[in-house]
Amino acid sequence: MVLCVNRSALEEAPPDMATLFHMHPGYRDSAALLISIPTKVVGPAGLLYVIERELAATVPQDKNVNILGSDNATTCIIVVLRHTGSGAVGITHLHSVGSEDGVVTLIERVRELSVGFPEGRLELNLIGGFADSRNYSEGVFQNIMHAFHKQPLEVDLILACVGEANTTVREGIRWPFICGVGVNIKTGEIFPATFPDRGPELSLRCARHLTGGHQVLDVYDCSMGLHRIGPFNYEPLRGVDLWLEQSDEFILQHLSTSPEVETPYFSSMIRQTLKYIQDHPFPAVTVFRDNRPHYYKRDEMTGFWVPFRF
Repeated sequence: MVLCVNRSALEEAPPDMATLFHMHPGYRDSAALLISIPTKVVGPAGLLYVIERELAATVPQDKNVNILGSDNATTCIIVVLRHTGSGAVGITHLHSVGSEDGVVTLIERVRELSVGFPEGRLELNLIGGFADSRNYSEGVFQNIMHAFHKQPLEVDLILACVGEANTTVREGIRWPFICGVGVNIKTGEIFPATFPDRGPELSLRCARHLTGGHQVLDVYDCSMGLHRIGPFNYEPLRGVDLWLEQSDEFILQHLSTSPEVETPYFSSMIRQTLKYIQDHPFPAVTVFRDNRPHYYKRDEMTGFWVPFRF
């Protein structure tokens, strides 16, 4: 079927953000409401965090996860999809490449978790991306809109905190208001958030998309309560030694799509990832030796993800 706006089916997906806000100004109001909510600092206990090109979905009855979250979405867009009948909710963090497959998988996961709930609709929320000078966010938005519009079911666009609606100006430079959100899986509440802890094996996970991995990976099995990483391989990164010799400013300017608005820890995070790639150029050989995922289970005492083996 089609993408729906205010419960009305669209004949075509919005061609750009400006058209969406011009034709449906109510989205500016809902974006402003989200922006007005104080940002929460979410700790690791009960959190399942996804990075770029990852997704996760679960249900309100999940005893292991309370919050789904993602941040660092400057030119990227965080997508939250929720079924109003079952309460099943999924989150993914999309860039332009791989977004269509990510949308398809996200819909599949949420629908699978909603089997047995004939009543209810799929509600779509988009957060992140801003009026960046290179227009990257616009391309991500268009890809996501077209991907949802092509699907054989109705999806209601509820929130679009993107583009101009998610942009402020500081000292002449445009910045995003919100780069991260959390989702309360019990209530479906979405709120601005940051995450000091981003889960296990972060450098390995970041290495996959830094080296060009396009697939959006499902990283959670809610039936087992297991955080799942891999197995995967990535393309060897040529010149990694040379990259590691560069200054933080050089890394920022050449490896960010929005260097003027990145977080203070961007270059150090990239440097840690580059060092991991240097140490493990072929993770299929050195990291996933038995070609099995790395599983993590929530520790009941601490709330942290800890290694788990079957």
